[in-house]
Amino acid sequence: MTAAERPLGVAIVGGGPGGLYAAALLKRLDPARRVTLWERNAPDDTFGFGVVLSDETLGGIEHADPHVHTALRQHLVRWDDIDIVHRGVRHTSTGHGFAALGRKRLLHLLHERCHSLGVDLRFRTRAPDAASLSAQYDLVVAADGVHSTTREAYAHAFRPRSTGHRCRYIWLAADFAFDAFRFEIAETEHGVVQLHGYPYAPDASTVIVEMREEVWRATGFDTLDERESVERCAKIFTDALGGRPLRSNDSAWTTFRTVVNERWSHRNLVLLGDAAHTAHFSIGSGTKLAVEDALTLAACLDEHPDPAAASTAYEAERKPVVASAQRAARASLEWFENIGLHLDQPPRRFAFNLLTRSRRVTHDNLRLRDSRFTDAVEREFGCPPGTPPMFTPFRLRGLTLRNRVVVSPMDMYSAVDGVPGDFHLVHLGARALGGAGLLMTEMVCVSPQGRITPGCTGLYTGRQAEAWRRITDFVHQRAPGTAVGVQLGHSGRKGSTLPMWQGMDEPLPDGNWPLVAASPLPYKPGGQTPRELSRARLTDLREQFTAATRRAARCGFDLLELHCAHGYLLSGFLSPLANRRTDAYGGSLAERLRFPLEVFDAVREAWPAERPMTVRISATDWSPGGTSADDAVEIARAFAAHGADAIDVSTGQVVSDERVEYGRSYQTPFADRIRHEVGVPVIAVGAISSWDDVNSLILAGRTDLCALGRPHLYDPNWTLHAAAEQGYSGPGAPWPAPYRAGSRPPRTGRTDAPGPRSRLKS
Repeated sequence: MTAAERPLGVAIVGGGPGGLYAAALLKRLDPARRVTLWERNAPDDTFGFGVVLSDETLGGIEHADPHVHTALRQHLVRWDDIDIVHRGVRHTSTGHGFAALGRKRLLHLLHERCHSLGVDLRFRTRAPDAASLSAQYDLVVAADGVHSTTREAYAHAFRPRSTGHRCRYIWLAADFAFDAFRFEIAETEHGVVQLHGYPYAPDASTVIVEMREEVWRATGFDTLDERESVERCAKIFTDALGGRPLRSNDSAWTTFRTVVNERWSHRNLVLLGDAAHTAHFSIGSGTKLAVEDALTLAACLDEHPDPAAASTAYEAERKPVVASAQRAARASLEWFENIGLHLDQPPRRFAFNLLTRSRRVTHDNLRLRDSRFTDAVEREFGCPPGTPPMFTPFRLRGLTLRNRVVVSPMDMYSAVDGVPGDFHLVHLGARALGGAGLLMTEMVCVSPQGRITPGCTGLYTGRQAEAWRRITDFVHQRAPGTAVGVQLGHSGRKGSTLPMWQGMDEPLPDGNWPLVAASPLPYKPGGQTPRELSRARLTDLREQFTAATRRAARCGFDLLELHCAHGYLLSGFLSPLANRRTDAYGGSLAERLRFPLEVFDAVREAWPAERPMTVRISATDWSPGGTSADDAVEIARAFAAHGADAIDVSTGQVVSDERVEYGRSYQTPFADRIRHEVGVPVIAVGAISSWDDVNSLILAGRTDLCALGRPHLYDPNWTLHAAAEQGYSGPGAPWPAPYRAGSRPPRTGRTDAPGPRSRLKS
């Protein structure tokens, strides 16, 4: 028998739902395969109690193995509601659709299916080491959990990263069924404790109790045994449990760890489930993801008989899906870690915030599920009838914005000698007509040496000021109600470079100008080394900012933003990675803040008192040793104390070797924290792309304004189109008179075909 004719041998390490389902599918799709599964524990040994499966996952199971789906369906508990109990008040949102069953029941069904198909199940048996299995089998599936020994044996190939988090939690059960997915918040003398509960049988519910590590210790859980912990948890949540006890199953307090692997396959080894990835239980995804891994792996092996090719296809298909789930889970996890920030929100907005915490449930799809709940939240927020949250006004000092949308500053690199020309008039004018409440310029430089590229605009000459006045006049005259703001900045060590589309942050081939910065450190290897600014030069720079501010005021700008982000000059003073000074302007955070605050004070004094001023900051450097989220709170607090009307919260671009954790509205949690801890209005920015995102973030109280850049490049009328798509035509988004005929989406096809007639049917 040739190798191609020999039945495929598959070894599976780990007998959880993912490993068992993979075994069943692989055997079902080709009964000739030799599928062997090792599980070191007994068949009924398991942690946790209930398992939640989505309709999408169940659909995949039904398609792949109707027998398993039929067996599962007989034991599923289904419900639609989520209850959120906070400060004694319960709010219910419906229309969500959940299905769950007991974990032991799920394992039993999968055991039966594997036995019926002829899978060799070896319980109470440790698997041979990965190297031996790899030599004996064509494919080795490591489904051995978060502490996977297979993964660790080949850590050099899989390159795993494991990140711990701030909360302790314990899996428990109650001998009654909740009638909804229940989140209950208990505010104890030691801090916040939360309950996550859901039914998994007609007479049983999973109960997870979670709290911050410091709360866990202060409450004394670190000194209690298992029984005492269970009793203490039941006492804290007496009302939720109706006085009933909780039970455990060798339950222990643990800290969740997020596992990420750079690679999921190596030679004939492949990772599955928690061995490959973990996602926080608050979005109910662990077993779901493992089962979906099994579905995809089996399908790929069916499509690609070569195990190596199948493993590559499996990894390529599943990694992006899992990465998205992990981002949502991380957002949910961090929301619960920082739940104390939100406790004082109005009760319905708190509930809405919790429901939308992962960013997967949004204002729009929650409205589809439960419009009564969403309407109640909007009324509590203060939305007039028929007005989406994004079209409510917002006041900054003497300026009232008609809606919450900001056209984010976007460098165009299209000026000549710093003078904005026709391009800028058309670019900014079009977006002013497009309906946003606030239109921001690109970073306008305060000196020729402060430019990023030769194409950057400035406000260091009278000619530049005249050109800007032309633009502000157009906005105020042709787009009344649109405010226009100027962002002032200095490039620092990131200047004298090519335009972005020719080579981002690459130095000019010729015509370079000398750079200055907090410290003589180039932005990237091979880049120009800046000169460290002396005290005399700091004074000169402060005067340059002040002179540009006076010009901006005369130009008629409604708002001024000081750019202290993205590694430019003032940002470079704030970051310990860019500021290594040993004088009064370097060292501690307070000392690193000194010069940016001096500039802010000088600009605030020169800027008209009735006009607002904001500050853009990088809330993290995305690099070890750099600005942290804790630092960002203190930076924001300092600027607010000096008179900043709002903080524009961005991140990164401070060092060239940053490792950014991108994702949907990924910078918003930093804005959320600053808003609640400092008590200052914030502008959220970064990967906010839809009007649904904007409504969700505003209504949840995570931000006051949303700045969007790329969506406005794609569509200058983004805000007006958002209004039209939501059926809104109020004062928050008035169409310019010449454009009113286009205020409804155009029809895209014929609608005049004759309708069906029942009498004409055969």
